[in-house]
Amino acid sequence: MNPNVFRQYDIRGHAERDFDSGSVEALGLGLGTFYAKRGLTRVALGRDCRHSSPRLYEALCRGLLETGLTVVDIGVGPTPLLYFAVHHLDLDGGIQITGSHNPPDENGFKMMVGKGLLYGDDIEELRDTIATASFARNQGGVLETADPVPAYVAHAMNDISLGRRNVRFAVDAGNGAGGPLALETMRALGLDPVPLLCEMDGAFPVHHPDPTDPETLEILRQRVLSDGLEIGFAYDGDADRVGVVDSRGEIVWGDKIMIVLSRALLSDHPGATIIGEVKCSQTMYDDIAARGGRGIQWKTGHSLIKTKMKEEGALLAGEMSGHIFFADRYYGFDDAIYATLRILEILSHSDASIHDMLSDVPKTFATPEIRIECADEHKFEIVERIVEHYRPTHDLVDIDGARVQFNGGWALVRASNTQPVLVLRFEADSQERLNAIRREVESVLDGFRRG
Repeated sequence: MNPNVFRQYDIRGHAERDFDSGSVEALGLGLGTFYAKRGLTRVALGRDCRHSSPRLYEALCRGLLETGLTVVDIGVGPTPLLYFAVHHLDLDGGIQITGSHNPPDENGFKMMVGKGLLYGDDIEELRDTIATASFARNQGGVLETADPVPAYVAHAMNDISLGRRNVRFAVDAGNGAGGPLALETMRALGLDPVPLLCEMDGAFPVHHPDPTDPETLEILRQRVLSDGLEIGFAYDGDADRVGVVDSRGEIVWGDKIMIVLSRALLSDHPGATIIGEVKCSQTMYDDIAARGGRGIQWKTGHSLIKTKMKEEGALLAGEMSGHIFFADRYYGFDDAIYATLRILEILSHSDASIHDMLSDVPKTFATPEIRIECADEHKFEIVERIVEHYRPTHDLVDIDGARVQFNGGWALVRASNTQPVLVLRFEADSQERLNAIRREVESVLDGFRRG
């Protein structure tokens, strides 16, 4: 198997070039061996709606069963449904076949060990097991089926308390795996969403399912404006990330979503710990602190944040990309549908719009994520050079890349753990200061890249 498909948080690559059936069967053998070494015997297996997912499912399942595992097939659905099934059915782990927000000809695997994520050093161990074919082959593998959807819907009905059910909103699932489950759950709660692209189609024929890309939100924006809706929600391909558009058609980025959620949380749990990542606005951390919360800035990455939540006892965490994690009334994983319901719960008990709720947040000027192509073998070295350049003269946080503090703003340069790119973000108290900080940092970065 191409070693480059093994990433920090998951396994991801081109469905045909990187994941031929023999390689995926070997992955199943490797995963089954990994679980067997730890005495784990029952794992869930789910898949998204990409056209390559059935083939990958068959090959992976063959390998898993050959190691003697009991595999519980939960069918086609979003990644959070797999997470839910592992908790609800008390399983020993799980694997979701998904390419997340990547193009339709790509695919991959998100993996759980116990109730947590399989990532980092565990993925290194898995890669070595496959490379050396050190597989534990055992008799007795069993394939079972289970449908976690009724329990998922029932959990939402017992958990979400709506003040009014006539909130006017739209959901754009991007033809990904989350649409049907989202609609079923919302309608069971008495809500009446306007559905956009909620039919599963693994070719993603209308737009790419990535709510961090403003272009993919345009259909949702136009529908919110034309129908006079209160809010709109967009999901990525496997519905573990949510995007939000307010009643004015303005994008509400992840850190602003977190402000709305954290205020509600802190009113119920004074002093609660809330985690954000290095790309989040300083206004978010300031708002959490101003309301008595304990805000922690942490590394980007859903696996890393989930682990940090457990270490710190955090009740809420979030990323700019729209991964929102609830340990309050939920299991601590990222679920776009559940995040949608929690936002709708807040709206249903208020006369204020999302825009109004955020009107007291100090205005700053910020860029979206800026992605610059950079080879995997060079990206971390360049970030280290940025750290070395600015550390002597600037306050700097280096837990994940370089977040450099300037007078009136900050800049972030970090290496993506999932793609051969550098990720940049800038924020300042004026557009002029933003432009100046960006020009300086990009000039330094260009010098290192040319060098």
